[in-house]
Amino acid sequence: MKSGTREKRGIGTRTRVTANTKIPKNWTEFLRVDDNKTELFHYLADVLTTLNIPDKLIFVTYDDHVRCYSTTTDISSIDPCTHEEADTRLILHCQHAAQTGSKNIAIRTVDTDVVVLAVAYFQKLQIDEFWIHFGTGKSSRLIAVHDLSNSLGPDKCKALPVFHCFTGCDTVSSFASKGKKTAWETWSSYPVVTEAFLNLCEVTDDIDEATISVLERFVIIMYDRTSGCTDLNTARKQLFTKKSRTLELLPPTLDAFIQHVKRSILQGVHCWGHCLDKQPPLYSPAQWGWSKDNNSWTPLWGMLPEASKICSELIHCACKKGCTTRRCKCLKANLLCTALCQCDGECTRVPA
Repeated sequence: MKSGTREKRGIGTRTRVTANTKIPKNWTEFLRVDDNKTELFHYLADVLTTLNIPDKLIFVTYDDHVRCYSTTTDISSIDPCTHEEADTRLILHCQHAAQTGSKNIAIRTVDTDVVVLAVAYFQKLQIDEFWIHFGTGKSSRLIAVHDLSNSLGPDKCKALPVFHCFTGCDTVSSFASKGKKTAWETWSSYPVVTEAFLNLCEVTDDIDEATISVLERFVIIMYDRTSGCTDLNTARKQLFTKKSRTLELLPPTLDAFIQHVKRSILQGVHCWGHCLDKQPPLYSPAQWGWSKDNNSWTPLWGMLPEASKICSELIHCACKKGCTTRRCKCLKANLLCTALCQCDGECTRVPA
């Protein structure tokens, strides 16, 4: 397609980006088209690799390859690179900088994932200082990654990517109504879970029951610090019947939880765990909490059918003594009380 011509591609238009291309008036619409972004990045890479700045080396990614003005610099450790995420590729380039003599490294980002990976990999880079310019405008700040890493210690740093995925990231859902602050406070009060996160870093197939048990307890504490339950299904029942929590504010079932842990492993271990490999191994999402729907992958939320599809209604009463009053929901529906009820289904009332 010649320079200056345009081709309709869904939302917005596709534009061949060259030195003669006019600057788009609407950048938002322009960047909605993936092909436009690819063309723009290619053009910028071509321009940047022609620059010869004294005492500076510029490395530019171009699809799976890396370009550099210097012909004497060894880039074999970063080219070709098959990373699918820019986040992990940044860490790979930091390793290359460290290997070529850099002891102080700074990167700029607006992505929390990059900060997490920087803290996790600082010790492996074997550099003196690692800085991150995080954010934009007035919210921008300088983060001393080396201080954070030394403060957390090696075990917590290694476990950090798994914790970040487990409690919610771009590809793994978070727990309902539980943000990072609550999750971090729970980690601090329940340090045993650190070993469980580290165990996930070594998982290649099945997850052992002991690790799952510790992770279950971690989630239960997030939802109810006073709970003595050790398994999620019991905790869900208790919160629903004894504390009148709505379904939206309950922890997941064990069945759904297992799939959640698998998705955390895929992202936090199988993807982020290979930041320093220029050609990381590929893992099938089908084995790690995802299912293929036509040509796209969607989260596999669980193996059990939804309650709404197998139960016409979930009726339970809040009666503490007997179930003979008109307020008793079970009495109104002419149903026997069950374990969902406040009375634990121990009343002796017989439906009419």
